[in-house]
Amino acid sequence: MSIQPKAGAVLFAKDVARLAAFYAQVLAVVPKHAEAEKVVIETDTFLLVIHAIPAAVAAKVEIASPPVLRQQVPVKLFLPVRSLAQARVNAQGSGGDIRPVEFEWSAADVTACDGNDPEGNVVQFRQALQ
Repeated sequence: MSIQPKAGAVLFAKDVARLAAFYAQVLAVVPKHAEAEKVVIETDTFLLVIHAIPAAVAAKVEIASPPVLRQQVPVKLFLPVRSLAQARVNAQGSGGDIRPVEFEWSAADVTACDGNDPEGNVVQFRQALQ
C-alpha cells in the first residue's frame, strides 16, 4: 500500500526568515525544518517550502512597507487556518495582513478571506465552517 505525499508549494522569498515566521505564526505551526536558504512549514494536510531567491535577484527586489500587493500573478495560494480571527491578529503581528471580517465570504464548507504576506504575495486563508 502506497501513501501519497502531502500537497504543497514552494514560495520564493527575499527574506526567508521573515516570510517563514509569518506563515508559521498565521498557520499556528512550528517549522519542520529550517536553514538559511530554506524553511519547511507543515500542517496536517500541506507542506509550504519558503526558499531563498538567488542573491543576485534578491539585490534587485525592493519590498516596500507596507508591501506592494502582487495581485497579477498566475498562482494564488489558499491555506487552512483554525481561526480567521486569530490568523488576522497573527498576520498583523508578523508583517502581513488579512482583510477585515466584512471581506470574508463563505462557500461549501469554508469561510475565506484574502490577505498578504510581508513580501506582498496575496494569499487566501480558509477556516472550516463550524
